[in-house]
This record gives sequence, structure tokens and C-alpha cells, in this order.
Amino acid sequence: QVQLVESGGGSVQAGGSLRLSCAVSGRIFRINAMGWYRQAPGKQRELVADSASGGNTNYADSVKGRFTISRDNAKNTGYLQMNSLKPEDTAVYFCNARGLSSGADNFKSFDSWGQGSQVTVSS
Repeated sequence: QVQLVESGGGSVQAGGSLRLSCAVSGRIFRINAMGWYRQAPGKQRELVADSASGGNTNYADSVKGRFTISRDNAKNTGYLQMNSLKPEDTAVYFCNARGLSSGADNFKSFDSWGQGSQVTVSS
């Protein structure tokens, strides 16, 4: 019912920047939180950044000071600005959104994921 479409991935040199976008669509009543996760080859998926609707944010220690999570509430779109990229940041990045969707006569909670975006940082 709620779909997330990511864009903005690609390949960059170390020290460069990328901005990932995550467009949320469907019968959305309210997005309570959005976050970004990543999974590198041979490793488990890990939290990169998470943001609640009230503005509280959490970042992985490895990206603090380099990555910034934000959201355009009017467009139901989340962003992850990635600066000073390192080869260690190479991974598939997944957007996540949690909140409430509207039905005919009720609300339902949702927890949806984007399709994944490849980010490759070369040295």
C-alpha cells in the first residue's frame, strides 16, 4: 500500500558527495520516522541514519559529521546527503519509512522499504 522509490545512487571518487532521495507514495496518513540502512558485500545490514518526525536523529558512528538525514514533509520525500565519502561507504543503501496509512474506515501501521541504491566509492 505504501511504496518507497529511491534515486541518486552512483559511483564517485573518495572525498566526493552524493545525495540519495526516497519518495514515499500511497495512502499515507502520517510518516512517523524515516531512516537509511546499508549492506556491504558479505556484511549484515546496518543502520546509517534515522529520523523521527519530531526532528530527533541518530547516526552510525562511522558516518557522523559526514552524512545528514533530512525530509521534505510536503513532498513525502526523504534525503541522505553524503559528503567526504570513503571506499568503506560502498554498499547498497535502503530507505525505510514507518507510519500510518489510511484505509476506507481505519488506519494501519506500515513499515516499508525502498528497492535499494548502489553507492560505489573508489579510491
